[in-house]
Amino acid sequence: MKYIRKNRQVSYGEAIGILLLDSPVPFIPGDVANATSYGFPVRFKRVKGFSVEKALGRDPDIYPALLEAAKALQANGVRAVTGDCGFMALHQKKLTHDLDIPVCLSSLFQLPFIRQMMPAATAAIGIITADSRSLTPDFLERIGIPYGPDLLFAGLETCPEFFSAVIQEKGSLDDDLIRQEVGRAALALARPENRLGAILLECSVLPPYAAHVNKLTNLPVFDYITMINYMFSAVVPRTYDGFM
Repeated sequence: MKYIRKNRQVSYGEAIGILLLDSPVPFIPGDVANATSYGFPVRFKRVKGFSVEKALGRDPDIYPALLEAAKALQANGVRAVTGDCGFMALHQKKLTHDLDIPVCLSSLFQLPFIRQMMPAATAAIGIITADSRSLTPDFLERIGIPYGPDLLFAGLETCPEFFSAVIQEKGSLDDDLIRQEVGRAALALARPENRLGAILLECSVLPPYAAHVNKLTNLPVFDYITMINYMFSAVVPRTYDGFM
């Protein structure tokens, strides 16, 4: 087989490009910003100046820096682009217009799929978010997801360890404490009267706790990693070698 170089790439084989906030949090295995979270190579690109504060504050002026980083990923051969903050969704439509490859910036874009698959007996989808003050009905409408009474929210902005580690960026993260905080949020959402059918973890820091949430609630759990794995399976379809 003959191979031809693409553009002026100096490395190859990274199908998924991930835009990172300019955030110095210790990203543990399972986090979107930890390369060991994946069963395939990924390529990271930090968006200079895109702080947690700007993400939660929905700052539209960060878009040029986001676009520059996304174009750098595209130029280096990725087949699809995602991000590491659900609130990047604000820039989804513009970025799909300005890139030539698929874009899915937020775990929230799984909501229409989850809605379609829920059993008729269920009433709601629980969403655990970094900050429920920012994840408002009007934000969902702006990113093209209809808000309805089937969406129930639990924010982690009142949880001391999560808030200090992820929002305030204190420089350390206690995995056990955050697991407990996320577990309490999940149990509060999964009260019997809510008739919950699934839980979505909005924040890219939360996939390490998906298995714990599933064990506590016995519900399907969706997060950033489920979305990125799905993207990868679409842009790099599996080849099959079996027998009959």
